[in-house]
Amino acid sequence: MKMAVIGAGSWGTTVASLVAPSSEVMLWARRPELAEGINETRENADYLPGFTLAPGLTATSDLSEALSEAEVIVIGVPSHGVRAVMDEAAVEIRPGVPIVSLTKGLEVGSNMRMTEVIADVLPDHDKTGIGVLTGPNLAREIVAGQPAASVVSVPDEKIATELQAIFMAPTLRVYSNTDVVGCEMAGSLKNVMALAAGMARGLGYGDNSMATLITRALAELSRLGRALGGNPATFSGLAGMGDLIATCISPLSRNQRVGVALGEGKQLDEIVAEMSMVAEGVKTTPVVLELAANAGVEMPIATQVDRVLGGQPVTQMLSGLMGRPPKAEGA
Repeated sequence: MKMAVIGAGSWGTTVASLVAPSSEVMLWARRPELAEGINETRENADYLPGFTLAPGLTATSDLSEALSEAEVIVIGVPSHGVRAVMDEAAVEIRPGVPIVSLTKGLEVGSNMRMTEVIADVLPDHDKTGIGVLTGPNLAREIVAGQPAASVVSVPDEKIATELQAIFMAPTLRVYSNTDVVGCEMAGSLKNVMALAAGMARGLGYGDNSMATLITRALAELSRLGRALGGNPATFSGLAGMGDLIATCISPLSRNQRVGVALGEGKQLDEIVAEMSMVAEGVKTTPVVLELAANAGVEMPIATQVDRVLGGQPVTQMLSGLMGRPPKAEGA
């Protein structure tokens, strides 16, 4: 089986390396020097320094070369770049090839999920084979061989099962799912909640505060996810609760690190400038609030995150959340 992984960031590279022992994998990097470095050293020094990649993986900066014979395509570029990359790649993609997104974000302007962006660029493509791979998947832990689990979700159950077998690895257990909407929304919304969790940690709050925030964050993302068509069970699984916990508590989470820095009093522009990777929650937050407003769903945590990103002092987040009118837990 030949797979093209488009995007040589930490997670795209990790997925490519996991699949390479059993498949022929071509990893596309935008920068030729990064592709050359991976081929020469078997290491992605920019995003995963210190980790040796599987020998079956080949890197290229030629998009046509990566896609020309691919039987499965994996998209691992940041949300703001997915449409442009897909526009460039469209001529090389055959209509029946499954396409799996690794990107946990929403497109600014259109408010589309990544599978919707892909389908929009490829109107003649078989949409039942366009899906996502998601879950509590911190790349550095997985590439180091620590046990973890993911969900692969596409509308066609047969394709989902076939992809499950492809992505399964000795240290990565993969479950199949057909709820693409729920899986994508959970993956996008948890980044916003991780910003809030990081802010709480940066302010010095302890475990009671963190447990409270994560629990209410799960309720919040579940409300919006269900309103947009997601299956309620998805949000209590790996794509929902699992990914939320990992992203909110781990210092390996980019969104959590941004939140911590904001909680410590740093400015957003300064924080983003220091990062080599994208924190999707920063761009996703206003899109989430627009979707919530259109669906009539209340999002108090996301609202406070948006205000802090807009310049409100992070210390005001506590009063904004704790001062809300009392209500029943399930409301």
